[in-house]
Amino acid sequence: MVFIAEGIQKFLYPVLRGLGRFESIGIPYPEFSANMVGGFEVICGLLILIGLFTRYASIPLIVIMIFAIITTKIPILFGVEMMGFSLRELEYYGLLSMIHESRNDMAMLIGSIFLLLKGGGMYSLDLKLFGPAGKETYN
Repeated sequence: MVFIAEGIQKFLYPVLRGLGRFESIGIPYPEFSANMVGGFEVICGLLILIGLFTRYASIPLIVIMIFAIITTKIPILFGVEMMGFSLRELEYYGLLSMIHESRNDMAMLIGSIFLLLKGGGMYSLDLKLFGPAGKETYN
């Protein structure tokens, strides 16, 4: 649900969450990038929510989260702009600040990795439509 909500916000609030945010961070082609990321978040989030193509849907979300951490959290770790990505103003920088600021990103990344490894589970459409191949995964 978090991915779906974040994706929708990129379209509803482009200055804060989409194009404007991508521009301020320094992401190349911000209009294209924001719309692409928002679209993937909504579509893949919906697929995961219903358990359809769960493993495949988790891959773009993993890439998005890794890129989000690199572009917005790694600069916080070192306290400097890096690789063309801007550093937002915080009270302090370093490891503890980066961990604090990245807690949601890390949870979403780890959750997506889990879904890639384990699949949608016993109540997923994947299992209902494609059968019990790999049934040991759902035990």
